[in-house]
Amino acid sequence: MPELCAGTRRWSVPDGSNLLDALNQQGLNVPYSCRAGSCHACLVRCLEGAPDDARPDALSAAQRLHGWRLACQCRVSGDLRVAVFDPARDGQPAQVHSVDWLGDVLRLRLRLERALRYRAGQHLVLWLGPVARPYSLASLPGEDDGLEFHIDCRHSGAFRDRARGLKTGDWVGLGELSGGALHYDPDWQDRPLWLLAAGTGLAPLWGVAREALRQGHQAGITLLHVAHDAAGHYLAPTLRQTPGIDSVCVLHADLDAALANLRPASRQTLALLCGAPTFVERLARRLFIAGVPRNQVLADSFVEHA
Repeated sequence: MPELCAGTRRWSVPDGSNLLDALNQQGLNVPYSCRAGSCHACLVRCLEGAPDDARPDALSAAQRLHGWRLACQCRVSGDLRVAVFDPARDGQPAQVHSVDWLGDVLRLRLRLERALRYRAGQHLVLWLGPVARPYSLASLPGEDDGLEFHIDCRHSGAFRDRARGLKTGDWVGLGELSGGALHYDPDWQDRPLWLLAAGTGLAPLWGVAREALRQGHQAGITLLHVAHDAAGHYLAPTLRQTPGIDSVCVLHADLDAALANLRPASRQTLALLCGAPTFVERLARRLFIAGVPRNQVLADSFVEHA
């Protein structure tokens, strides 16, 4: 069996083992969200040996040259020595600028020591001590308030419990910035946009909607937000007061009726979806039935973690 080494730990794993699973079974707590090579939370650096990589195109040539791989996409086929991502060594620090509570959602704003180049809709891995989770950016490049994240704190968990205690002036580690599927293309200005989100999946679409407005989007923008209860529509007042966005708040219990009423205003309609995998799959099917071609649906799904 191949031998896997990480730090001072060395153990044997069955040939073909998923690298992410093998590391986490040893208690190394490599974060992940999508397991599809999109969130880039599970970065590890290969120091000796090379795993079988199912998604070599998911990282840049420069990252791969330096040994970085996405653990969720790799299988161990020979002896391998890796280093897990260390935010102090491999990332950059950010200071908490403000902490606001919107019901059970923590709106966290961070300031960086050096500028970060990003696009609306991308996501970053946040580190609080030894615990890390990927979160989508709700902010826009160039905004004075820094980087904004929406963290659902309804339930207890390792990351959420630490996040609840954050205060202005605290420091957070930042990991890898990744693209995801959600963005705004200037060529879309004359095409209607449907932005459909569940829970804090609203964060990146809120950023994309404002980026569209900033770039002078000409066609309509409909933003549908799904929550378990009225309190879950944490940005509803802001959405209602934003000119150019037709916002619709829907409860999960009423989602089927809302989906049945979906009718694209044009064959050029584009739909951007964000939420849990089951939510995204459900909406993608409904949009296809409603007449939106699959190549006009962009989706980013995430697995909730504690």
